[in-house]
Amino acid sequence: MVVSKQTVVERVQREPAFARALLGEAASLFLNGDPATARMILRDLVNATVGFEGLASATKRPSKSLHRMLSASGNPSMDNLAAIFDVLRRNLKVDIKVRAA
Repeated sequence: MVVSKQTVVERVQREPAFARALLGEAASLFLNGDPATARMILRDLVNATVGFEGLASATKRPSKSLHRMLSASGNPSMDNLAAIFDVLRRNLKVDIKVRAA
């Protein structure tokens, strides 16, 4: 099943729990070795919440750089990734806790 970006945006805006779940999934994917999928989820979350201009303002990084970082071939540094997660976490009003299983 193919889900459009607009469908994701609409659901994130309609269901805060879905947005929080996507953020958690992105964190889990990064930590478990699937950064490409995590970047795609983060990109969709940014588009559905703060937008790239808002993210640029909050992180003090150029919007175009953020777009590249969260592209399929992006390679954000740990500092940039932490800043992106922080902005999304604050926007969604959640804390991220990591537990080893």
